[in-house]
Amino acid sequence: MGRLWMIFGVQEVDDLTLRRFLRARDLDIEKGSTMFLKYLKWRRSFVPNGSISPSEIPNEIAQNKMFLQGFDKKGRPIGVAFGARHFQNKRNPEEFKRFAVYLLDKLCEKMGAGQEKFVVIGDLQGWGYSNSDIRAYLGALSILQDYYPERLGKLFIVHVPYVFMTLWKIVYPFIDNNTKKKIVFVEDKKLKSTLLEDIEESQLPEIYGGQLPLVPIHET
Repeated sequence: MGRLWMIFGVQEVDDLTLRRFLRARDLDIEKGSTMFLKYLKWRRSFVPNGSISPSEIPNEIAQNKMFLQGFDKKGRPIGVAFGARHFQNKRNPEEFKRFAVYLLDKLCEKMGAGQEKFVVIGDLQGWGYSNSDIRAYLGALSILQDYYPERLGKLFIVHVPYVFMTLWKIVYPFIDNNTKKKIVFVEDKKLKSTLLEDIEESQLPEIYGGQLPLVPIHET
């Protein structure tokens, strides 16, 4: 990877990080370097202190909508997000972006040596139009795809109400093909059995028939 260090012109990240950006651009060095340099510029500007503090996102944390506990069978940390606890009229756009970075960084911090990916269970039970926030969803998607490439291992979307599919049709075209392959809509009647294919019962949250209690992400 020595040649890549010279191409990117920096020495503050590891080889695995560089490889993720290259894979995200199908190993095209020019496109991968452009993406990586854009990330560096964004990170230095958006997270000047190196991390987001809970004091910077008090309203988002107060909604208690993101949890982090357990690992799947591949050793990937598991996050659980509750869509019905997010309200458009209770958010500040910039604070929500900071919250997205905060939770993504938390998931990455939980990874063991050599692990690069995380898993998320997106729970939409009780989700309705008051939770429909396309701008926020697209903003979080952009942060994930542009600045955390190849980090998402799998996204399970559970308890999906019919009304959600209207919004999904709007968001779907903005999702890149690599990310689309990692999204799984889970039928209610097959919820536990589907999750157990990837997650041991000892690592599965109690609300899905497992053994682990939910832990708010800001308490991890």
